[in-house]
Amino acid sequence: MSKIKSIADLIKKREEISGRGGSVAELNDPGYIRVKVAMATCGLASGAKPVMEFFQEQLGRRNIHGIVTQTGCMGYCYAEPTIEVSLPGRDPVVFGYVDLKRADIIIEKYIKTGELVDGIIPVNYETIDTQKQEEPA
Repeated sequence: MSKIKSIADLIKKREEISGRGGSVAELNDPGYIRVKVAMATCGLASGAKPVMEFFQEQLGRRNIHGIVTQTGCMGYCYAEPTIEVSLPGRDPVVFGYVDLKRADIIIEKYIKTGELVDGIIPVNYETIDTQKQEEPA
């Protein structure tokens, strides 16, 4: 990966990325697949960087319209590297212990066909949207 040393390099990199996945507005389109890789200290120490690079390379190579981003700690330090995959119209799914082999399985089975695979970390919290709202008396 080349280093960005000037504004011209930054513009060139943006055009390169835009050529792969479209404009920033298109990347915010809910029709895109999103892969978030936890890249906090524990994730990096467990091998998250090669996993992220694998997803970036393979989604493009396999003609899958998606975006791969890094995020901070997701709170699953025991299961690093962890990733969150959001398929259009579905709730996000978090996978733990993701190495390159498991990343390939996630792409082939979950991302391409929607088939659930081993390594899912269950959601152990409720968001405001999912909590039952009590009506005032």
